[in-house]
Amino acid sequence: MRLLVLADHDNRSLASTTARVVGAVQSIATEIDILVAGEGVESVAAQAAKLQGVNKVLAADASHYKYQLAEEMAALIVPLMEHYDGLIAAATNNGKNILPRVAALLDVAQVSDAQAIIAADTFERPIYAGNAIEMVQTSDDKLVLTLRPAAFAPVSGGGSAEITKIPAQPAVGISGVTGQELSRSGRPELTAARIVVAGGRGIGSRENFKRLEQFADRLGAAIGASRAAVDAGFISNDFQIGQTGKIIAPDLYIAVGISGAIQHLAGIRDSRIIVAINKDPEAPIFQIADYGLVGDFLKLLPQLETALDKAGLLPPYTRAGRH
Repeated sequence: MRLLVLADHDNRSLASTTARVVGAVQSIATEIDILVAGEGVESVAAQAAKLQGVNKVLAADASHYKYQLAEEMAALIVPLMEHYDGLIAAATNNGKNILPRVAALLDVAQVSDAQAIIAADTFERPIYAGNAIEMVQTSDDKLVLTLRPAAFAPVSGGGSAEITKIPAQPAVGISGVTGQELSRSGRPELTAARIVVAGGRGIGSRENFKRLEQFADRLGAAIGASRAAVDAGFISNDFQIGQTGKIIAPDLYIAVGISGAIQHLAGIRDSRIIVAINKDPEAPIFQIADYGLVGDFLKLLPQLETALDKAGLLPPYTRAGRH
């Protein structure tokens, strides 16, 4: 089965989700190529070429691919699909935006948000906020598939795939980007972090959330939030975790002041170890937590920091997997 993987990138760096997608499809692919489309993407193509198991990197460089708009990307991808049995992407903003348009133009039914690959035509995906798993089998000639990257292990580097420049298609020009505001942080990226500290409505205020951020920084962790915390204005929605936010699978997830609504749990179920801190001993999150602390987080966090200091694990916390 010859597959084309759509690379996730920002025109400078290849996202870690691409390595996870490549790792996921190796069991069903006879050949894996990666498409890197953007503006000034030579470095991204070079990074993609180093992924193990990749046969070829197709690089399309043009100004109208800079923001990877669905209309422009679909016009590039659809002609390429004549040579491939399937198009695969991570279920990120780009994958969710581009692949449905490609599927419609190919007149096939997309398989979305798969978390397990059973066979080349059979997949498992969560439904009902992760409370049930649906098995989906496709009979279409072309596979169009988005994968939950957190559910799959990434391939390693060290590959040496061929990089082939392909011509850009004429600009479609029916949509454009008028402006962009990007949040910048020195913390790890939320979906790729090994440790995530997240806060909920129980944090109480934006000022209290800053204390949580200090704790995350001491752990070398990414910061996240429940939808309730975002709606309350404690932090921007870039950090929202859950069914309507980001899906994560860190080694260690620390939920502070998060009750555990099913929409939030849908985004953290693949976490290796879950620690819950909440004043309410009946909070639903304790039902799935590996460890639970009942009490005021403003009193418990200093105690945790002291204990980690005594154990030689701060600062920063670097021994993920030893909890």
